[in-house]
Amino acid sequence: MIITKTPFRISFFGGGTDHPAWFKENGGRVLATTFDKYCYISTRPLPPFFDHKFRVVYSNIENINSISEIQHPSVREVLKYYNSSKGLEIHHDGDLPAKSGLGSSSSFTVGLIHAINAMHGVYKSPNQLAKEAIHIEQDLIKECVGSQDQISAAYGGFNEIEFFKDGTFSVEPLLVNVERKQNLNDHLMLFFTGISRFSSDVAESQVANMSNCLSQFHELHDMTREGSSILTSSVSLDEFGLLLDKSWAIKKTLSSMISSSSIDEMYQSAKNAGAIGGKVLGAGGGGFVLFFVKPQDQNKVKNALKNLTFVPFSFENTGSKVVVYQPNGF
Repeated sequence: MIITKTPFRISFFGGGTDHPAWFKENGGRVLATTFDKYCYISTRPLPPFFDHKFRVVYSNIENINSISEIQHPSVREVLKYYNSSKGLEIHHDGDLPAKSGLGSSSSFTVGLIHAINAMHGVYKSPNQLAKEAIHIEQDLIKECVGSQDQISAAYGGFNEIEFFKDGTFSVEPLLVNVERKQNLNDHLMLFFTGISRFSSDVAESQVANMSNCLSQFHELHDMTREGSSILTSSVSLDEFGLLLDKSWAIKKTLSSMISSSSIDEMYQSAKNAGAIGGKVLGAGGGGFVLFFVKPQDQNKVKNALKNLTFVPFSFENTGSKVVVYQPNGF
């Protein structure tokens, strides 16, 4: 049996510029971190005693005999990509809900690629894991998704990721003083709105409207460097919260699907209670929302958003890793 543990991510700035429709023309850049909530994938050879060849367990259970019958798109395309011929059982467990803006789909794909390779005794670097996950999601599944989630899931940590016009990327860990990084963590609050959605649907609406939002995308791109500069300098961290607020105001103009009246009301309630800034994570439309709040004001924000689920978290630096490796005799 192999079990992989792959982190979810929080993207602060530059989201949207990591989509190939944008960065292959203009270049892209994002500032993001992984945190201590994870996707777990377990895989094992399926003993030859069953009337099915593949068993896939997630929010559904699939018992099938052919890869082409698999309904879960990531599982189907990963197994096709690796030409898996032997029986296999795959289980998924996640610390947080799927379709919620934390890059969970890409964490799943990266974790599954990692597990399949580990079963065959093959090591894949974070760079290889990210590239294969991007290829599978964008080219094989043909989802309208960006490229940052796969990279964050594979590498882990607090990074500035740059996307080049030729389709390549670079990952630069952000060198932040340990105390300042913890201070940032202490100012961030994560809430679940209770709204799940397919990020690719929201992303498609952004891509379709991209030509009408050139100035906004350029500004979102530049905010990545500005956010990094704030964290690596000695200016007040409040500036980071204010920049999040500005970024969210711009992001909402990219598509009518990114926000809603209920999300706007929730956001304003948090600000009225003391939040300096924030954003809906991922493509938007629901899922998780992040707020920058001074520690002394956080109880007021919790009370203002008492109908939402508050999720404490800490930054993490590991990226996807194999946590259990137990060879199976079948």
